[in-house]
Amino acid sequence: MSSERRVRIGCASAFWGDTRTAAPQLVRKGDIDYLVFDYLAEVTMSILAGAKMKDPSKGFATDFVTILSPLLEEIKGKGIRVLSNAGGLNPLGLKEALEKEAGGRVDLKIAVVVGDDLMEALDDVRALNPVDAEKGIPLPDRVVSLNAYIGAPALVRALETGADIVITGRCVDSALVLAPLVHEFGWKWDDFDRLAAGSIAGHILECGAQATGGNFTDWHLVPGYEDMGFPIAECAPDGSFTVTKPPGTGGLVSPGTVAEQLLYEVDDPAAYILPDVVCDLTEVSIEQLGENRVRVSGVRGAPPPPAYKVSATYADGFRGEVAVVLAGLEAEEKARRVGRAVLEKVERILKEGGLPPFTATRVDLLGTESIYGPRRKSSPTREVVLRIAVKHGRREAVEIFSREIAQAATGMAPGMTKILGGLPRPSHSICHFSFLLPKEMVSLRVLVEGEEIPVSLPSVSGEVRRRERASVRPDGEEAAEQGETVTVPLVRLAWARSGDKGDRANVAVISRRPEYYPFIKRALSEEAVFSYFSHLVGGPVRRYEVPGIYALNFVMENALGGGGMASLRVDPQGKSYGQLILDFPVSVPRSVLEE
Repeated sequence: MSSERRVRIGCASAFWGDTRTAAPQLVRKGDIDYLVFDYLAEVTMSILAGAKMKDPSKGFATDFVTILSPLLEEIKGKGIRVLSNAGGLNPLGLKEALEKEAGGRVDLKIAVVVGDDLMEALDDVRALNPVDAEKGIPLPDRVVSLNAYIGAPALVRALETGADIVITGRCVDSALVLAPLVHEFGWKWDDFDRLAAGSIAGHILECGAQATGGNFTDWHLVPGYEDMGFPIAECAPDGSFTVTKPPGTGGLVSPGTVAEQLLYEVDDPAAYILPDVVCDLTEVSIEQLGENRVRVSGVRGAPPPPAYKVSATYADGFRGEVAVVLAGLEAEEKARRVGRAVLEKVERILKEGGLPPFTATRVDLLGTESIYGPRRKSSPTREVVLRIAVKHGRREAVEIFSREIAQAATGMAPGMTKILGGLPRPSHSICHFSFLLPKEMVSLRVLVEGEEIPVSLPSVSGEVRRRERASVRPDGEEAAEQGETVTVPLVRLAWARSGDKGDRANVAVISRRPEYYPFIKRALSEEAVFSYFSHLVGGPVRRYEVPGIYALNFVMENALGGGGMASLRVDPQGKSYGQLILDFPVSVPRSVLEE
């Protein structure tokens, strides 16, 4: 290894509610320079918006305070600097809460990045007539939050003030890692390959233990679930980096775990668009250097777009859901009839009371492989969880639904044993809306020790150019037959990971060996995958190739029933889709399989 300085960055949170053990582990065992916490998934923004609707003093991730407080002396003593987007919709509120919790125990310099919140400019934004990128609808009336996905420049400016802790609102996840690297190595804003590499280091770290064996296809190979190691990126000035974890912790860092996370929630791998750079992942190299040490290189970058992605949330009525256990003979048939009867009864009550019908309903029979649709393996079961979900514009309609559930225990099919979690309470249905906004309409500032510092963005934006998706040669030519073939489930040949963005899901398939790749490509055409998921996905399905790691990335539109808190599905974020595709049958020569 070169003697040049490395910067070690650890990620202690993948979402709001992640384990409290990660931060102490990284601070005490990780030998890190920076500690980052990522909280703001799109679902989290909806939750924070709902919380702020009830109490304007809320709207930030409270976990950040309770987790960080006991570690402040150690962090300060070791010179570890902290960055987090835990500010959510109220970063100044988070700063005040953290200072109150610290109580003067530690001399902390806290910088807050503001300007991503565009609610005060809502009228100006609305005058541009924005249209949702997925649904094509205009911006609704009841906007609850409006935030730009900002990049790293404001965070770098905050670090330049000497801040120990940098708090932001809605920034792109990868910026939490890119900012320290730009600050430490002095990278220029037109050094696109390095900016792309630093951003991808952040992308791999952002979901915490998903890079160290969490959700890994080969879960049985991952030791130590009870003490999972959280990821560390050891970054070099040239942009290459090594993914590892603290010694003596559980988990696994391998080419497979890193490759799965590399393509998680990615659209076009040749044009992964971020506010600071557009990343090309198609020729990335992933190499095992040693035990739990994987080197990533070969990321390429291009100028960023001239616009920010803006995420809005809006209130769209109320929702409620209930889960009921039914046991005994013909449990599936009983559950299906009870679900149908409950909805028909409540719809009748609504009509009699002068209320319109539900805007959406859903019944799931958990335990019957219902998520597999027509490919489920049917067999009699004597225990089912009946899940019923509804959505309505009026709170009282959901309250009627909640009240009428209980009667099913004595007035419908036998074997109802428990209402899991109790009767449902109405909650706001918060929907997501995204569009592009010129960067010049967003005014970013850093607030530190009573001073307000304006942030100027680098003038390096360019047009995003997407590469053609065509294969180098027809799949059939690449996958020439080599004697007798056998049909095996995809899991024998590949790893898979799925993720979500709004109502869109992506499923990444990474070949375990280069020799398998042509046969996977031939089997998994866009048409074949669309057909396989047709009970869940409205389409279209687009396929992208990532030849550097012998991978395919499938992007599925209209795939999640609206996605996030707008969806009534049991899997509104497509987390199971990667598991579903691993059953896909693939024909491969026996000679190749047995090599």
